[in-house]
Amino acid sequence: MTQDNEINVRKAWIIFSVLLALTLLVEFAIKAKTPFESSQWWGFGAVFGFFACAAMVVVAKLLGTLLKRPESYYEDSND
Repeated sequence: MTQDNEINVRKAWIIFSVLLALTLLVEFAIKAKTPFESSQWWGFGAVFGFFACAAMVVVAKLLGTLLKRPESYYEDSND
């Protein structure tokens, strides 16, 4: 990775961390009315989003291993 990419990645991490912190702080001021008691817990959206994203990554990895084909899959069998 080049120097420019590392700087941009660091800036992105800082921006997203600040946005997450602001979102969590806003939860103190605004009380959401939701149909489920658990979704009213402080930080529920952040925790739920993290685990949902992690689950999608795991499922994608599993699908990748299940659907993987050999490199010669599209080659003509007469060659």
